[in-house]
Amino acid sequence: MIHFLVIGRTQVLSFGSRKQLSEIFFLSYYTGLLGMPGMTAYAGFYEVCTPKKGETVFVSAASGAVGQLVGQFAKIMGCYVVGSAGSKEKVDLLKNKFGFDEAFNYKEEQDLNAALKRYFPEGIDIYFENVGGKMLDAVLLQMKPHGRIAVCGMISQYNFEDQEGVHNLTTIIYKRVRIQGFVVTDYFDKYYKFLDFVLPYIREGKITYVEDVVEGLENGPSALIGLFHGKNVGKQLIVVARE
Repeated sequence: MIHFLVIGRTQVLSFGSRKQLSEIFFLSYYTGLLGMPGMTAYAGFYEVCTPKKGETVFVSAASGAVGQLVGQFAKIMGCYVVGSAGSKEKVDLLKNKFGFDEAFNYKEEQDLNAALKRYFPEGIDIYFENVGGKMLDAVLLQMKPHGRIAVCGMISQYNFEDQEGVHNLTTIIYKRVRIQGFVVTDYFDKYYKFLDFVLPYIREGKITYVEDVVEGLENGPSALIGLFHGKNVGKQLIVVARE
């Protein structure tokens, strides 16, 4: 989803009649960490996945605007977290900046099933789905009984006229896996609860947020195309003008 936010340099950003932020954050945070991506990560992980301390969590497209936060929320919860991404740079970011326990480059894995077994020898409790296709198929085989999958997106399928099928669906039955798609707008009533949760961690420096900034509206089309090829690292932003 593409977001547009136009504000003046001295404009105060209010969150309705109930809450107004006194701190000064980067304006871009209101389209990312404190905006829809942040709320999506919060709702998907806490409301849909209902995590417990010590559970195992896998996040695909983990260096993206949502995935990077899901991983950090999971670590705050006391979970073991692994993320997948599409480059060495992104894998390093996941482990060294976002605090994931492990991460791997899915493009370098000949066998996704083997990769997931390597990182989750006892299985996966929670999968935060951003990719779909072959990744989802492999994850289904590694889910623990009563595991939960929050389906946030399936970026590998968006441009296919005929989308890839999933073959391991019977595992949903005998492992009693719960799969739930969700749309963040269904959880907007919990936005203030999200702010109460996330703001202390931001103040304490316990949550990190990375943005991929492109200068100039003329570079917007190439930035959008890059999203579908995994070129962005973090939330993709376009700066129309600095003044």
